[in-house]
Formats: sequence, C-alpha cells, structure tokens
Amino acid sequence: MQEPFLTITPLGGLGEIGLNCQLWETPQGVVMVDCGLMFPDDYHLGVDVVIPHFGAVAHVRERLLGIVLTHGHEDHIGALPWLVPLLKGIRIFGSRFTLALVEHKLREHNLLDWVELHPVGALEQRTLGDLTFHFFPVCHSIPEGFALGVETPVGRVLHTGDFKIDPDPLEGSGTDIRQFADFAGEGGVRLLLADSTNVERAGHSLSERQVKDALRGVFAGAAGRIVITLFSSHIQRIQEVFDLAREMGRTVVISGKSLANNIEKAKDLGFLRLPPAFYNAHNGVPDTAPENTVLLVTGAQGEPLSALSRMVMGEHRQLSVQQGDTVIMSSRMIPGNARAISRLINEMYRLGAEVFYENVRAIHASGHAHREELRAVFEAARPRLFVPVHGEYRHLVKHCRLAQECGVPPECTIILEDGDPLTLLPTGVRREEHVPVECTLVDGKGVGDVGHAVLKERHILGGEGMVIVVLVLDAETGNVLHGPEMLSKGFVFEQHYNHLLEDAKCLVLDQIEAARPGDVIRLQDGIRSSLRRFFRRVLDRDPVIVPVGTSIGE
Repeated sequence: MQEPFLTITPLGGLGEIGLNCQLWETPQGVVMVDCGLMFPDDYHLGVDVVIPHFGAVAHVRERLLGIVLTHGHEDHIGALPWLVPLLKGIRIFGSRFTLALVEHKLREHNLLDWVELHPVGALEQRTLGDLTFHFFPVCHSIPEGFALGVETPVGRVLHTGDFKIDPDPLEGSGTDIRQFADFAGEGGVRLLLADSTNVERAGHSLSERQVKDALRGVFAGAAGRIVITLFSSHIQRIQEVFDLAREMGRTVVISGKSLANNIEKAKDLGFLRLPPAFYNAHNGVPDTAPENTVLLVTGAQGEPLSALSRMVMGEHRQLSVQQGDTVIMSSRMIPGNARAISRLINEMYRLGAEVFYENVRAIHASGHAHREELRAVFEAARPRLFVPVHGEYRHLVKHCRLAQECGVPPECTIILEDGDPLTLLPTGVRREEHVPVECTLVDGKGVGDVGHAVLKERHILGGEGMVIVVLVLDAETGNVLHGPEMLSKGFVFEQHYNHLLEDAKCLVLDQIEAARPGDVIRLQDGIRSSLRRFFRRVLDRDPVIVPVGTSIGE
C-alpha cells in the first residue's frame, strides 16, 4: 500500500503578483488550485498576457480530478482559456460569481462546451479523490471569494486565498476568522498557505465603509460632472457608486465592455441593486446637467484602449474629460502601470479636471490583509508548517519572519518558488526536484512563440534602432547592379554623420568584393558583422542590421 502524501507544486504566484496556480497531488489524483495570468511588465514588449507553463499539467492530466478556484480575479482564473484545450471535459469548481466570469471567458473562446462548471456555496464541501475542500467565505475586492480548508491524507491544510479582515463590512460576508480556528481544531493545521501581498503594510487594512465615507465627501464637493474609474470586478465599490449617485440625485452613465459585462452578471446573480434608470454610453448619453451626472468608466490602470484613456485623448465617440470635471481613480496603482497612470493624471489636469487618487485621498481600500490581519490568521490556524504564497520574493521572506514572530519555528517556515514542489508525509516534509515553469508569453494568437531572443531583439530595436542595407547583385559576376542603399529606422543619420554613412557603404562594398558570386547568405552575414562592429566603435550604438540582398541572373 502506498504511503500517504500530499505534494504541492506551485506553477506561479510565488515570486510575482499574478500567475497564481498550484497542483495538489495525492495517491488518488491531482487537483489544480487556481489558474491565473499576469499582465506583462515593461520588459515584455508587444506581449499581451503572461500565463503559467503547463508542461507539468500535461504530465498529470490523466490523473487530474478538477480545478478549484478561490475567486474570479484574472490573476486566478485568466489563464483558463489556454489550459482548457489540454483538458477537455475537466471539472471546474468555484462560487457562482466566479463561475459566471469563467463562463463568459470560455464562451468568448468557444470553449464552454469543453468543461463542466460546478458551483459551490459558502461553507459547502467537495471531495476530489482523497482531498475534501471546505469553502470558507472571505472578504476581498470581488464577490464570493473563498479560503480553502482542505482535509488531506497527511493532515489539514488551510489556503487563505486572497483575503482581508474587515471588522465592519458594508454588506455580504466578511472573513470569519473563527471558521479558520474551528477547522484547525485543537492541534492547529498541518500547513498554512497565506496571502503575502500586503505583509509590508503595518496595522489593519482600510475598511470599505471608510472608503464609502471618503467617496461621499468627494461626491458632495464636486460642482460639475463626476468621472470615476475602478476595477470592473469590484462589485461592492460599484454598488457604492450607484448608492451615492442616487443619494446625490445624479444619473449614472457607464462606459467599458468589461464593466458592462460584470454589472450585468452581478445584477443577474443578485449582487447589485441598480437604479431604475442608468445608461451605457455605447447606446447613447442622456442630456443631463454636469452637476447631475456620474460617469463610471474603465481605465483605472491607464490602459491605452480603456474608456478613460480614450476620453482623455479625445478618441471616445461619446465622452470626453472636460473643464470642471472631478475624476476619482478608486483603485491601487499597480507598480508596472505607475508611469501610464501618472501621464494620464497630468493630462487630465491639463484639461481642467480635478483628480483624486489613492495617494491624496482614502478612496480605495486594498482587498489584501495587512500585518495585524495576518497575525490573526496565525493565531487562529496555529500552523505546524507555513508556506507564504501570492507575493514577490521579498514578501515571502517577510511573511516567514512574521510567522516566526507568531510562534512558528524557523525550520517550519518554508520559502518556495515557482516550480519547487513540497511533499508532506505523515511524519515529515520533503523537497522534490524542481520542475520547469518558465512562464509562457502570449503575443496575439501566438502562444509561447515569443522567447528571450525575440524580446531581446525588440529591446534592441526600441533602444538602438535598425539599419537596412539594400543591394542587387549580378548572380554570375557578383557585380553590384543597385546599391548599396542604406535606410534607417530609429537610427537617424544626421547631417554631420554623412561621412559615417559613406564609410559604412565602403565596408559593404568590401564585403561584396570578398564574397563569392551568388553566395548571398554569407554576404549578408559579413555585412551584418562588419556594420555592427563599425557602429559600435564610432557611435557606441548597436542597431539591428538587416541586409536585404538579391542576385539576378543574366
């Protein structure tokens, strides 16, 4: 009989914010927990999204029992359209709202018929193989988020998912820390996996009630139109906007596809109480006075194609940012988007708007627990082992230090990174051999086509430019029939560099003389090497050299 075990393999989310995805393997099968993406950073030129590497999934797909989702944010469900084609017929478990978002996403990719969606209610249980999942409702910035209490062959495991502890939530379920304690029992959980996002922030996170009060103050002080942007999945914040608009006698106009879709889903599931009349700008804008209008739009992160960005740039068909507008950016600045957001704010001030954002007014509350809330989880769960998740490497280190402050022995705090499996045995733990998890880049319809070499070339093109050498040769004699003609993109030959251009042409001619007639490939390689050395030496620049040569027969 096989010895009981649980092997947890993180495929993403440990070392970055995003890509959250884990494989939980036991003798009876494998369960995936979350399947998220990450938006590209500045280095990923031209890349649309980043998804986990699914090679490890392919190795166990015959034993895969299902996918369990903690909540519906993109960094937890966004990679499903690229995974599902590998796992036709897979069962997916999550809350009603989470699965509503999954359903929409898979329908857009014509993959809805490939999966079985199994909605789960708060405090319900589901057994997959020898893993029994308890779904504990938690407070987060999206409806129906879950922490997972999991009964395993080697003890109880608590996975917090993304959460915060709001002592005075506006409505709906908060995080009941007593449920964690009850699940842990007298002996505590064998393993705790906990959200590390805000471990650097002291105290407690801001209450959503405080955010609503701050928003009410801004609404009351606005003389003209109010333009507010936020994450389209923050249904509770959207409800606050509708409530405050009704309270102040303002009409709400929405703009943004994702916003409209999520509002429709939340309304159908009973998470939103909408006013009798509100408007989608796509269908026309009502003729209401500025002081009676609220524009609820996408674009909280400065995305170029979002409604807010198009309003600022004058590219939105129905709306624009105007003199006297009050703009509220009710969201956190994601670090990689800070420059784009800053540019957008500056441009709105140029247009005569007043802008409120997190740094100047308490108009946003994080959905992730601060240090004192994380302490409360340690006190409730009393873990014998601790692994921090959902964070960059420094977050994982600092969360382990916090665990030690809360009484977890240093040898029982374990930092894992993506691709580092950890096996729990009845009487100990074992680290397994690293598995390949280098993330996959999605560029248009290409999945995994863009690697480091392509990204390097794109950086060179962006930073150094390109020089194209065009020439036509006689195939028999090797004589030059046309050229060499030199064109540059992003590498401009200024007037006082004309002599360098002539020198560069001479180097090309030297390569032509040295080449065998008809050997165009070798000639192109010679031109490329010669010009790169030349430009590096005389200009300290390293443009991409593109020789375009052809041979013409008699």
